[in-house]
Amino acid sequence: MFTEIKSFDEFLQLKEKEEAVLAYFSTDACNVCKVLKPKVETLIKTEFPKIKLAYIKSDVLPEVAAQNNVFTAPTVLIFFDGREYIRKSRAFGIEGLQQEIARPYSMIFED
Repeated sequence: MFTEIKSFDEFLQLKEKEEAVLAYFSTDACNVCKVLKPKVETLIKTEFPKIKLAYIKSDVLPEVAAQNNVFTAPTVLIFFDGREYIRKSRAFGIEGLQQEIARPYSMIFED
């Protein structure tokens, strides 16, 4: 389930505390974002349950978006150990996202 980020400090703390974070940047005016968000959430919950989900409204927290060089919606950033590994913006497929996450995820969360 997505945690809505309320401040830049909260976002930084989440990245420091968690081994894996998916940050979903969106705006209220973005219709694609509304369709894509539940699909991303389902993918992470079913395939990559150790990734924490963060939701950032770029229009409400422009400083968080700017600090992460996010200038379009939707944008998905995936961090492992506090470092950005994956960046997807605008039109991207869930299947492609799944394939990109699988390798670093399996390396960090070896069973």
